Amino acid sequence: MPRSRKRCAFFTLGCKVNQYDTEGLIELFQKRGYEIVDFNTEADVYCINTCTVTNVADKKSRQATRRAKRQNPKAIVAVVGCYAQVAPEEVAAIRGVDVVIGTQGRDAIVDLVEQAIKRDSQLVAVTEDRPSSTFEEMPISCPAKRIRGFVKIQEGCDDFCAYCRVPFARGVSRSRKPQNVIAEVRRLADSGIREIVLTGIHIGAYGREFHGVNCGKAYDLPWLLEEIHGIPNVGRIRVSSVEPLDVDERLIEKVRELPKVAKHFHIPLQSGDDEVLKGMGRRYQARDYLCIVESIREAIPGVAVTTDIMVGFPGEREENFDISYEFAKNLKFSKMHVFKFSKRPGTRASHMKEQVDSGTKQFRSKKMIQLAESLEAEFRESLVGEEEEVLVEEHESRRGVVTGLGSRYVRIEAPGGEELVGTLVPVRVTGTTCDTVVAERVLVHEEGFES
Repeated sequence: MPRSRKRCAFFTLGCKVNQYDTEGLIELFQKRGYEIVDFNTEADVYCINTCTVTNVADKKSRQATRRAKRQNPKAIVAVVGCYAQVAPEEVAAIRGVDVVIGTQGRDAIVDLVEQAIKRDSQLVAVTEDRPSSTFEEMPISCPAKRIRGFVKIQEGCDDFCAYCRVPFARGVSRSRKPQNVIAEVRRLADSGIREIVLTGIHIGAYGREFHGVNCGKAYDLPWLLEEIHGIPNVGRIRVSSVEPLDVDERLIEKVRELPKVAKHFHIPLQSGDDEVLKGMGRRYQARDYLCIVESIREAIPGVAVTTDIMVGFPGEREENFDISYEFAKNLKFSKMHVFKFSKRPGTRASHMKEQVDSGTKQFRSKKMIQLAESLEAEFRESLVGEEEEVLVEEHESRRGVVTGLGSRYVRIEAPGGEELVGTLVPVRVTGTTCDTVVAERVLVHEEGFES
């Protein structure tokens, strides 16, 4: 295989952490002379970065693997990530898989791929033990999309919720060194990235292992937000999912006071019923969650609060679901990610009695999704007349409009030309459509950002 013709394609499932990890893998291949091509085209190497949160995620991982081999039977197929970590033998048994890597040691992926090419044999590089307690660095120079960039600040989780397989796949919680986070943010901002999205498995736990090591200084998430806020060329900072009990006064204060920080909190609820929350192993009750959201809204009027909510957890009776439904309805989330409970091997919930049948889960999911759509529409309507700042990601020349995400995680459409792509533009919301808000430019000239 001539070096100049080596092509590698990627397929990513799951969360923002996986998206970040894929960017790191892309750079490893690029540095070794590979051309990165679309997954739907013929490539010499296909890399599938897997998720194992649900049975559906596992299934999609297997389907992507088979699709890659159909596109080029002679290609090397590497399967990496969470599914590969927790079920390496299962992944290795998928027809066409040449390389299996978990969530550690991914920096060796190119070497493993090239060994597989030479040996014409399968290589499985997954340790049997849980992943390391050390944060694995795979720094990114510039993401492929070049407008929004994910920065992973933390890995792993110590909570072991009853339904979740992620701690088995990602290991214990560990934080990335602050100097490495800040250095990566500087590189991305200098390369033209306008929005930095801080991500991790449990980012509210960031810095806990650093406490007391440096004269008592708190190297935590609020501290990190302030440090990044002072970096020139950073246009906007967005915090990804934060667990309820990690949202404290200091974090709320930083989101309120720092103008570059998006006015958006994503706080997983999972259920609004205390009995179900207890079974899940969540460490809060519904009233605790309510108090947190009320504190946020009191401090930051108009803030967006989005969430994850599960239906069909073992033991969830009709009355439990109804309580959860009404709780979500009254909290008026701006966006809800609804998903059905999926029995995951090795988790406590997989052995629980009173498993909810698939038909009931489907019905409850549909009802909760309808509520989510209604609440989303209501939130979009509430923005009419409000000023926002849109990060322009796309330009549609035919209609002469640009689209992108606002600070409050709503997609916005406004008049503008291609020169606005990659900039932050102040707008005023004038109306809504089925899934976006429509806005007018507040200023007629191109707006950048404060440095």
